[in-house]
Amino acid sequence: MGMTIAEKIIARAAGVDTAKAGEIHVVTLDYMLSNDGTTHLTIDKYNNLKNPHIADPSRLVWVVDHNVPCDSVKTAQSQKKMRDFARERGIDFYEGEGICHQVMVEKYVRPGQLIFGADSHTCTYGCLGAFGTGVGCTDYLYAMVTGKSWVMVPETLRFNLTGTLRKGVTARDVILTIIGKIGANGANYKAMEFAGPGLAGLSVSDRFVLCNLAVEAGAKTGLMPVDEVTLEYLEAHGRKPLACYESDPDAEFAEVYDIDLSEIQPVVAKPHFVDNLALVSEVAGTKIHEAFLGSCSNGRLEDLRLGAEVIKGKKVAEGVRFLVVPASRDIYNQAAKEGILDTFMEAGAIVMNPNCSVCWGSCQGVIGEGEVLISTGTRNFKGRAGDRNSFVYLANAATVTASAVAGEIAEACF
Repeated sequence: MGMTIAEKIIARAAGVDTAKAGEIHVVTLDYMLSNDGTTHLTIDKYNNLKNPHIADPSRLVWVVDHNVPCDSVKTAQSQKKMRDFARERGIDFYEGEGICHQVMVEKYVRPGQLIFGADSHTCTYGCLGAFGTGVGCTDYLYAMVTGKSWVMVPETLRFNLTGTLRKGVTARDVILTIIGKIGANGANYKAMEFAGPGLAGLSVSDRFVLCNLAVEAGAKTGLMPVDEVTLEYLEAHGRKPLACYESDPDAEFAEVYDIDLSEIQPVVAKPHFVDNLALVSEVAGTKIHEAFLGSCSNGRLEDLRLGAEVIKGKKVAEGVRFLVVPASRDIYNQAAKEGILDTFMEAGAIVMNPNCSVCWGSCQGVIGEGEVLISTGTRNFKGRAGDRNSFVYLANAATVTASAVAGEIAEACF
């Protein structure tokens, strides 16, 4: 019996010939990511160890991205602790560079790697053929100290993609549609593998979204085979694969789904669950107070271009705040060169520095009681973006921008 991509990556990291779903393996990690959301907790645990040490500082990447710039004295103290610890121990450290997952994909991730991150959206790295998964502080600390961890090999759900997306339909609509189909718990501790002929028509940015939101279906990770699109991206960013994997023809999948991209329509995830799905047309007219274009899921250049195309020559509706937040410094700079940021600001949008922003409802654009946000963020549970009695709708960049102009949820016209 052949192996899936997930099984192959774990087998390589464990130094064994084969790995099968349900087995537990001790693995050597290629990278360990942490951000300012929880790193201070890891440091506190580290300082309480009897013999504190780091197995290999070159495999650690720490990013300040959740509160940038920091929002309080308490946050400043927490980030200083992280900053000082990283400097003293030679850990790669980024502040103001962008969202951790975007930074990792731009600068570190290579196909075939196994990466732990102290953030649930570490599953993003499958867009480049790597196995990324989120862990808690204790697991992260063990990995940091030993360079190793254990992992149970997940079963794999295979999503065979065919066809091509229509204008105005994005990868976010694809993954939200899939989550609506299988449910928010439909992939619990499974790998979601996206493959098939339709994959060739999706950019790395598109693939980023599919793998990034896999965790919203409960997945352990999201994965994709390495192809020419992957290799071209790596070459442009000065990296080469560690190992290129695809699932064997006789690999065993827990379930196989066929997804025709040409049939996907723009959708919205309604409050307060990511699988509470509706077509945009079904919720059109819902009054909004704020719109957000950004996050690790949809703050890339393609998203900003799409939003700028929708809003060019128009104005943000009176009474609506529209936050536009590029996912990294590189994206911000390129958007500025292309005049995209000018287009948004001329329309009345608020362009912010690269960071997580309102997606996690802590430092920028926090919404109040009864307010409605339409967002390209990752989650929409109660209180995610502010007051627990607020409402978050998730949608693609075009829908979010069109809604900011209309003052209510609206379909984008092309």
